[in-house]
This record gives sequence, C-alpha cells and structure tokens, in this order.
Amino acid sequence: MTSFASEVSALNRPWIDSPYFPDLIKQASLTHDQEQMVRAFARDGYVVLDPKIPEETIERAARDMREIPPGKLLFSDSIRLQDAWTMSEAIQQIAIAPAVLDALQLLYQRKPYPFQTLSFRCGSQQKTHSDTIHFGSIPYGFMCGVWVALEDIDEANGPLHYYPQSQKLPVYDLLDIGVTAFTQAQAFENYARYEEFVEGMMVREGLERMELHVRRGQALIWASNLFHGGTPIRDLARSRLSQVTHYHFHGCMYFAPLLSDPGLGLLHVRKLLDISTGETIPQFYNGMAVRNPGEWPPKLEMKSARDAMLSDARRSSSLLRRTARFFFRR
Repeated sequence: MTSFASEVSALNRPWIDSPYFPDLIKQASLTHDQEQMVRAFARDGYVVLDPKIPEETIERAARDMREIPPGKLLFSDSIRLQDAWTMSEAIQQIAIAPAVLDALQLLYQRKPYPFQTLSFRCGSQQKTHSDTIHFGSIPYGFMCGVWVALEDIDEANGPLHYYPQSQKLPVYDLLDIGVTAFTQAQAFENYARYEEFVEGMMVREGLERMELHVRRGQALIWASNLFHGGTPIRDLARSRLSQVTHYHFHGCMYFAPLLSDPGLGLLHVRKLLDISTGETIPQFYNGMAVRNPGEWPPKLEMKSARDAMLSDARRSSSLLRRTARFFFRR
C-alpha cells in the first residue's frame, strides 16, 4: 500500500508542496541546517545562501558578461544575455555550482537540470511575475530559479524584489486572464495584460514586498510560483551584474505556457539541453520515457507504457486501443 506520509515519490509533486510534508520531513535523514533550509523554502518560497563559488569564476563571468556581443546570442540585448553559458565557461560553472545543485537536490528530492542562463549587466526593472507563466512542467512544480550576485547589490542599482509566501497562490495561465494562446501572433502579445493582473493581485493579497540586498557571490533560490521582479534603478551610472539560471528536475515533461492551450490539448513542449553536459534532457510522463522530446503529442516508450496501461483493469478495451493508437503510433 502506498504511503503518502512516508514516501516522497508517492506524490507527483515536489515534497515541499505535499499536504504530507510535515510527516515526510520528520522522517528524512537531514542535518539541522538542512532541515531548516527545507522548512524555510517550503514556508517562504525562497532561501538565500552562499554557494561558495570561487572568486576567480565570478570575476571571469563578470568580464565575459561585459564583453560578449548581444548580437551573438538569441533573445539578448544590452541589458540581458540569454544562454551566454554557450560562450563562457565561467557562466556555465556558476550554473552548475556544486553547492547549488546539492541544495536543489535537497529541496526537490530530484536531480536538477540547469537549462537556461540569463546574464544581467544592469537591473532588469521587470514587472512582477511568476516563472510558471514562462516555464511549465508535467508534473507541476518541478522548476525553480537561482539568482547569483556578481557584485554587491543594494537599493540603488535595481535589486530583485519578491513576495515571500506568494508561491502558495494559485497558478495562473493565459486562459485564466482570457487569452487563447494559439490565436496570438507571438508569445508576449498579451503579456501586459498578465502583468496588470499580477500587479493588482499583489495589492489585493496584501503580501509583503521585499528587496534582495546581498553581497557579491550570494545566491537566492526561488520556487517557480514565487512572484518577483526588478526594482527601478536609482543610480543609472551603476551596473547590477548578476546571473539567473533556470532549472527543471528529473522525471518530467517540459512546456512553454505562453504558447500552450492545455484545455485544447495543445502543449508547446520543449526540447531542452542540460547545461551540465550539453546533452538533451531526458523527459518522462509518470515514469514512462518520452521518445520524442520537443514534439507533440509525446510518444511514450512502448513496453513500459503498454504494460502500465494493461495492468489497469479499469480501462475498457476500446479506450486502451484508442489511447494506444494515439500515443504509440510509429
């Protein structure tokens, strides 16, 4: 018999989101510091830590960030470089910092996969948002962000802002705000509508807004549904060198919510590279391997998928045949 109160893997959600989390953490073999970190993350949706990234690595990453031409990378400009890890070993090393990966393994109880870096030369001043509008996983919740300061950050150079415990709010997608994804000309066509919704929600919820003032080398880990953004830059002469790395976790399928209509069965699934290895991240649906990551519909590994379906006596033979034809056709 499955015990949701004693087996982390029994529920296809991060254990920090499980209603059985108080039971699970009591039985986990954690040190005092590890338990405190996990409890804080489950409660607040973020933790701040020092990942002990070598000073030389931070300095090289900062230099590369200043020198890489934005035109060499997609979706990049004078403020932000996307996936500069492909051109900078130092930026890649920050993304795969052992202390960060160990912390994520602890917080999510699954292997983390770094899949995207964003290198900021100055404050983004981005409006409040949740990463769940940008990155989706099936099962839900297996995504997070890690923000590393490459110089001291204070109130003047556009620090990150965030709302503790906002990760407990419902997850909202485009349909919730009256937008049909497939009718859009491009992904961000109605993004201002989403930002307006979020801004009003933060006021109505009465959540505390905090700013991240940290020293060079410190890091913030946040849950996918923690609402955050960039504050206005007070001193325009200052930079705000920092790196964000986004992570998914093992055992999932990954998709882009801004381009998806789940209610219509239309998911813009993503084929992602593991920054650690440069190889494609394996994807799974409830333990069954996806043979064609990045394509829809998914083709599940035949033997394990068919065995799982056949073992469920409640399924009618007609439903089995229809589903098998849909998912497993060659």
